[in-house]
Amino acid sequence: MTQDSIKSMKLYSQVERIHNELDAAGIGREGPLDVSDLSAFDQYHYHGTAAVDEAVARLRLGADSKVLEIGSGIGGPARHLADRCGCQVTALELQSDLNALAETLTGRCGLASRVTHVCGDALQAPLEAEAHDAVVSWLALYHIADHDALFARILSTLKPGAALYVEDLCCRKAFTAAEQELMATKLFSNYTPSISGYREDLERAGFTDIEIEDMSDDWADFTHRRFQAFQDNLGQHLAIHGRATVADLKDFYGSVDRLFQSGSLGGLRLYARKPL
Repeated sequence: MTQDSIKSMKLYSQVERIHNELDAAGIGREGPLDVSDLSAFDQYHYHGTAAVDEAVARLRLGADSKVLEIGSGIGGPARHLADRCGCQVTALELQSDLNALAETLTGRCGLASRVTHVCGDALQAPLEAEAHDAVVSWLALYHIADHDALFARILSTLKPGAALYVEDLCCRKAFTAAEQELMATKLFSNYTPSISGYREDLERAGFTDIEIEDMSDDWADFTHRRFQAFQDNLGQHLAIHGRATVADLKDFYGSVDRLFQSGSLGGLRLYARKPL
């Protein structure tokens, strides 16, 4: 996986659009920010900060926790984690433009001492052994083809007894050829197993106490409402972002809605622990 190839997913194009949103909200492009100023725009997953709060509660994160986030985007979940519970977060992101923007926004929020942004590949970036109290990820692991290598690295960097918390895409039924094309190009999917396949991957890696919640119906509803709301407010979006960005987002949101509504694409939320 390369930075160039993942840009086929249009959610990751023109990421500087968050500045347009801040301008529209009357917030300048320089100077201090509150994490809450960004929360409506910097969460590249479903249900925003509420989904991150689920991880905080399930993992029982606190000020002493050391957390690794894989696929950190423009830093929304990492900033929310650090702001919410005071933990130390290493935010690992493959794409250099997203990582650079994330670092700038984190600095403006006064969280540079709690969130460390690292640009790198989850399969290659240096990860200290038994260093983290938790590893988290939201809608990123399906981009990575080799889950055996990925889960082995995650297991290695977790402290004994520490946990992995993930929200990710999965397959509910076989994709048609057209759906496979959408998955590959619009979502840049490299590995989307069934829920049972995901469990088998985790077990093979050595994780225990595996809990997986099927989020498919919930996310199908969320993504459908998101696409409808975007279309209902096209005029506002055009005024804020212009035609090119709006066209990209409409294409992305529409593709995701189509895949979920087909019944082929699903989603999951999982917790798994490294043995003591």
